[in-house]
Amino acid sequence: MKAGITVSVSKELLQAIFEGARRLYPRETILLLRGEKKKNLIKISELVVPPLATYGRSFANIPLHMLPIDFSIVGTVHSHPSGNLTPSTADLNHFLGSILMIVSFPFADERNVAVYNHNGEKLNLQLTEV
Repeated sequence: MKAGITVSVSKELLQAIFEGARRLYPRETILLLRGEKKKNLIKISELVVPPLATYGRSFANIPLHMLPIDFSIVGTVHSHPSGNLTPSTADLNHFLGSILMIVSFPFADERNVAVYNHNGEKLNLQLTEV
């Protein structure tokens, strides 16, 4: 894990991400992560449904030209129905923001989530209470 950078998300928000991924399974899902960056902490506070996103069995896509300018977007989260938490080359090549969060099947707990920077380095994840 990349030393010094921590991504913080509430357990409640993570459960909402899992629920969305379960509803679209076996298709992938994708959401924007809204939050704030302060020094070595990225705190995720909200989920944003991207306009006109497409969801498939091995992909999820956002039409970037449809996104509003929003400097509070810190990254994206998408699901890997295969259970693999490792970002693909396509994931890293279509990076948006500072972080990429991946949730994997069975979308149950902290063992099914990982966060990466644009280099594909795994970041520290901190789950908080509401």
